[in-house]
Amino acid sequence: MSQYDLRQLAAQLLSGELSLDAFVDRIAQPSIAATGGAMVDLDRCRRCGFPEVVFAAGKTVADMEEILSALLRHHADVLATRVSPEQAAALLQTFPTARYNALGRTLRIERREKCEGHEERERGKVTIVTAGTSDLPVAEEARETAVWTGAEVTFLPDIGVAGPHRLLANLDAFDGADAVVVIAGMEGALPSVVGGHVACPVIAVPTSVGYGASFGGVAALLGMLNSCASNVSVVDIEAGKKGGYIAGLIAKNAAARNNRK
Repeated sequence: MSQYDLRQLAAQLLSGELSLDAFVDRIAQPSIAATGGAMVDLDRCRRCGFPEVVFAAGKTVADMEEILSALLRHHADVLATRVSPEQAAALLQTFPTARYNALGRTLRIERREKCEGHEERERGKVTIVTAGTSDLPVAEEARETAVWTGAEVTFLPDIGVAGPHRLLANLDAFDGADAVVVIAGMEGALPSVVGGHVACPVIAVPTSVGYGASFGGVAALLGMLNSCASNVSVVDIEAGKKGGYIAGLIAKNAAARNNRK
């Protein structure tokens, strides 16, 4: 149960709108919403820092509507990934305040009340960079995810190692970043180069961009896993959501520490 829900129940108990037995029954209920074939985790924000992210691929529009409605009823900011244009067109009719990013295939719905842990005065900072413009769909998924986490996001596309002067000319984009997400295909060299310029974690996201010997992103993945930069960690091929989520979590925790000072 979220902090918001608990406060609402406590207020109803104190005002007499809710009996003690009813209050105890509500508290004892599992924080799960059963919506057709899905079991929506309503307690994830308290446990893990952010609400559950919805993976839209393979779900019907009706499934999505039920899942998103359950999250909104429990005061969660909604993020859905891999949302097709057809799904988005239907969902925007039901949720007119939603934002659909067609390139990143993400759908976000914000609400005013923030779950526990979202009330920091200062936001953490995430910088997202790409090696080339062909990496933009994955980068947009990462960017939308990082924005959903509440991070302040700086976005810098097309600074791959084929033109190293482009990175050197934009080093100020990394100032104050709590985490950097680097998205690259081909040989996947950019995260190592970025890692040698920053004093924060670098999350490398390989993409399938490249010619035959790139093996659908495996070459970039292996190159990133073998990075000589000690601050580089790697997520799965084209896992933009994962890169943005981890960076956002790092930024959130950094902001929380700064606000406690």
